[in-house]
Amino acid sequence: MTAGTGSDQAVGGPLSGVLVADFSRILAGPYATMLLADMGADVIKVEGPRGDDTRTWMPPVRDGVSTYYLGINRGKRSIALDLRDPDDAAAARELAHRADVLIENFKPGGLTPYGLDFEAVKADNPGIVYASISGFGTGAGKHVPGYDLMVQAISGLMSLTGDPDGPPYRAGISVFDVMAGNHAVIGILAALRHRDAIGTGQHIEVNLLSSALTGLVNHSSAYAAGGVVPYRMGNAHPSVFPYEPLPTADNDLIVTAANDGQFHKLCEVLGIPEIADDPRFARNADRTERREELRPILVEQLVKRGAVEWFDLLVEAGVPCGPINTIDGGFAMAERFGLEPIVEVGEGDRAVPTTRHPIRFSETPADYRLPPPELDEHGDEIRTWLKTPQEYGDD
Repeated sequence: MTAGTGSDQAVGGPLSGVLVADFSRILAGPYATMLLADMGADVIKVEGPRGDDTRTWMPPVRDGVSTYYLGINRGKRSIALDLRDPDDAAAARELAHRADVLIENFKPGGLTPYGLDFEAVKADNPGIVYASISGFGTGAGKHVPGYDLMVQAISGLMSLTGDPDGPPYRAGISVFDVMAGNHAVIGILAALRHRDAIGTGQHIEVNLLSSALTGLVNHSSAYAAGGVVPYRMGNAHPSVFPYEPLPTADNDLIVTAANDGQFHKLCEVLGIPEIADDPRFARNADRTERREELRPILVEQLVKRGAVEWFDLLVEAGVPCGPINTIDGGFAMAERFGLEPIVEVGEGDRAVPTTRHPIRFSETPADYRLPPPELDEHGDEIRTWLKTPQEYGDD
């Protein structure tokens, strides 16, 4: 492992001792490096003089800081470097030399003028795990800027989102940025495992469009394996019914009776057990084909109680379902289930509530040691460390 940075922060977790040079910004890369930091990696966030763009993406804000930025940058230390400045570029190269992992999302080739492309870094640091995130890869699409909304459109996701007779819609979040960030983490962890076994690093390339196409799962397979181009169905599922919102006495309830056993339980709770044995609806394929015939039968029973009451009754019987919440309701439900979704990072005036790391480790829990950094907050200590001769341990 690379020698530590001399930070006085106690670092634990399964990635303790791994130094990450984070040259990414906006969402996919910072989300990935936050997950790595939660798992114990020492992440140094390299920003330009004006900082990560998401620092200015507001409202909403907390204490004058963008909540967008706060949500994906905990656990890191910040240094501001202008790569056009020779001294700053040299500091960046020294950081790359000492790092175990470098992650970047510049346009392909954007770091080459500064000696920070993979080949240049590898020549000086053969163990580097170098992760690049782009919009459309390093081939014919390398010149195309990569923004999540563009990829939602280009990939076909928007053609699947919205009412059948209405316009295409984007997803409510930058879903492919998050997906690409997760794919980058998977690739980095696999490459670190390979390095542990072989001793050499490698270049990992992730692009938003490839993440999108694999993330479209059954819809991608419908086209690749079946030659079928899926279409917009609103909230309906093309292959399962019931698997959509259904009206109750007050609010809609998501009902996802995705197999025959769950459908039997649903019908029993609704007081219509005979429907589960009706040959018209005996199998999922039958129910899906006759959804317009089955839906009013289910709705006739559901409108007799409210969504929350049905939720408790159906879940108790083993039928997956759920109310359609706003975000606050989602957090409240997580609290109800004991998931403790909010963790506070930092102390005193710097304390920031953030969303809990999604993975629970029995032996090496996530470490929320640093609040999202201010721009260049740790610049002096990192510059001093980069100018200090490197010392290696026995590992």
